[in-house]
Amino acid sequence: MQEYVDSGGRLAYLGGNGFYWRIATSAEIPDVVEVHRAEGGIRAWAAEPGEYFQALDGGYGGLWRRNGRPPQILCGVGFSAQGLFESSHYRRVPGAADPRAAWIFAGIDDEILGDFGLSGGGAAGFELDRADFELGTPPDALILARSEAHQSHHVVVPEELLTHVTTVTGERPQALIRADIVYFETTAGGAVFSVGSITFCGSLSYNNYQNNISRILENVLRQFLTK
Repeated sequence: MQEYVDSGGRLAYLGGNGFYWRIATSAEIPDVVEVHRAEGGIRAWAAEPGEYFQALDGGYGGLWRRNGRPPQILCGVGFSAQGLFESSHYRRVPGAADPRAAWIFAGIDDEILGDFGLSGGGAAGFELDRADFELGTPPDALILARSEAHQSHHVVVPEELLTHVTTVTGERPQALIRADIVYFETTAGGAVFSVGSITFCGSLSYNNYQNNISRILENVLRQFLTK
């Protein structure tokens, strides 16, 4: 995926928590995918001593972030918070007014985006990814919209916390409970559009697809196919 984007490919990342755990595969048993949930992260189980390294390739397991490849490098955003299956909306931020992003919002005047949908009632919820320039979000990336007003059951993922009240960024934990919509172009002529929420696609069909989430995605995909 990284080679594709770096060589001029165009990527629309329409989810959340999509590039989290490093995995291992083997040509000798191609139907097997191995994952070791080492160290931190939101996990279904905790790895025991001696289980941090993968058997198929000998590599260190755990988060891509702990392996020197935060997802922000690939798609501009990375896992930041998780809650129950209940969603909120995005609000446009100043980056949306940048001329480079004008085509993304063609035909859309709304400030609030995605306050509707089949997945938890909104376009932003459940698992949320945010931009972080320290973790690899490209410096020229545009943050177009940011989610807000998340329910109290949403919490920051463990790797964002230093203590129960301090975070790696210095922001309040509550401030890291957000999804960012991000767009950037690459030097090879490619581009990436990311929405940072696992419930985003649940809003596409609302009102027979006549809504701001569906229109944004249509604008992006048409541009990616024709540019």
